[in-house]
Order: sequence, then structure tokens, then C-alpha cells
Amino acid sequence: MEQQHKLGVTDSEFIKRAEILARFPYISPSVLAATFRQRDGWLSCHELTQGFAKGCDARFFINTKATGIQMDKKGICGVETNRGALQTPIVVNAAGPFAGEIGRMVNQNLPLEPVRRQKVYITTSVEIPQNAPFTVDVNNNSYWRPEPGGVIIGWVDSDEPVSRPSEKVHTDWEFPAIALDKVKRLTPFFEDVEKAVRQPDMNTSAGFYMYTPDDQPLIGPVPEVPGFYVNCGYWAGVMLSPQAGKRISELITGKMDPGDNPLRPTRFEEGLGKKGKTLMSH
Repeated sequence: MEQQHKLGVTDSEFIKRAEILARFPYISPSVLAATFRQRDGWLSCHELTQGFAKGCDARFFINTKATGIQMDKKGICGVETNRGALQTPIVVNAAGPFAGEIGRMVNQNLPLEPVRRQKVYITTSVEIPQNAPFTVDVNNNSYWRPEPGGVIIGWVDSDEPVSRPSEKVHTDWEFPAIALDKVKRLTPFFEDVEKAVRQPDMNTSAGFYMYTPDDQPLIGPVPEVPGFYVNCGYWAGVMLSPQAGKRISELITGKMDPGDNPLRPTRFEEGLGKKGKTLMSH
């Protein structure tokens, strides 16, 4: 909380047990303390993406797969796709879980580790407090939040191995049971959800978090390949996207000096990348 206040998020709070139970009576009395920010929220990733698209002048090529990157003596000169080639002196690698594959198109092994993460949407007749915040149990890395018609739950498995990304990500049949067991520790009403739930009520989905050696994003130019920029390597995804997009555009247009960008991909060779600790660390 002190760090958040230093960074200007001055309305985050540290709350002790009595006040937690008064404000959030569905939380277990075993709770010790919490950090909370009333103005935090959640959003639809799909709607936000569409909003960004509508708010800019970029052209979008839907259902178009990048198959290669063309280079000449000066650096990047084009992108090959399954629908033809595009001429460009600049490529931004913002391919999320597939950023490593895009990097290899220009002979770069980016320090990226894709790790599968799962979540479960449960439809339930059990009353879920609709004004509940996104709630995280930092003891076991489980989380939940209300969702129309039910609830979303999940947990971060620190033993999940690095794996090859794919567009269709498999899920584990036992994941919902494990997640339910973990979230009920801090929120006992999930015992009622657990008793009432049936297999058709659960929809498990999965995607990838991307990790780097210091758990910080890779944003900036790759000096070995003139014209090639990276904007990848962060598990927070859509939450970081507005500022990350702004930063990469300022680096490309020269508004920001690469040396003023601590997220530059060269930081590891410079000896600046240090391992951090985040809730969702691998």
C-alpha cells in the first residue's frame, strides 16, 4: 500500500479484520488483514479491444497470419502473411504468448516463458454478492469475482511448467474442484456453491501468462534488428496495454529516449534485470 501511495494511487487502503468483516460479511472470520481500493474494477477485454480499434486510425487485417519477417541490409523491410506481403520498416512484436515465435523470425531468442493459467466460470443458484471486489487469497493464490449469472474462480499453480503456446489451450478436469477448495478457505459460502454445482454448470478456460527473468515486461527496440520492437512479456495483459502501447509508440517516434526506458529488452545484458516478486509469479 505504501508503494501504491508513492506512485499516486493514494486511495488504496490497509484494512484490519474487524473492518473487513463489517464491510464484507461473507469473508471468513479467520481473515487477518487486506489491501483494498474501492475505485478498482474489472472490464470486458473484448469491448476494450474494440474500443481501442474504433478510437484510432489503424487498419486491421482480420484472420491474417504472420508467417515471416523480411529484412534487408538496413533491417526490417516487410512482413509476410498468408494473404500476401506488407512493406514496412517497423514491426512491433505484441504477439502475447506467441511473441517468442515472432522473435525467432528475426533470429532472436527473447527471454520469455509461456505458462498456462486456467479459470472457471460457474453458473449457480447460490447468491453471490454482486458488489464484491476481485478477491485474492494471498495464502494460496486463489481468487474469485462475481460475474453475471454466477462467479469466476481460479488459482495460480506455481508448479505449472513452461509450455509451448497454442490457440486451443487444454484444461484439466480436476481444476474446478481444486479452485473451489481453495477459494472457500477465505470465503465460506463457496461450500454451498460446491455442494450445488454440477459438471454442466462449470466452464473452464485457459490461456497463457508470459514471464521474463525479472517478471517485468519487454518493451522497446531490439538493437540487433533495426526496426524491430517488442511489447510483450507481461502476465497482466490488458491491464498494462494502454500505457504499454503509449510507451512503445513514444519510443518509435523518438518522444522517449531508449535509455530512459527501464523495460528495454537489453537490460539483461546490461546487468539491470533483477528478479521481482509478484502475486502471479512463476
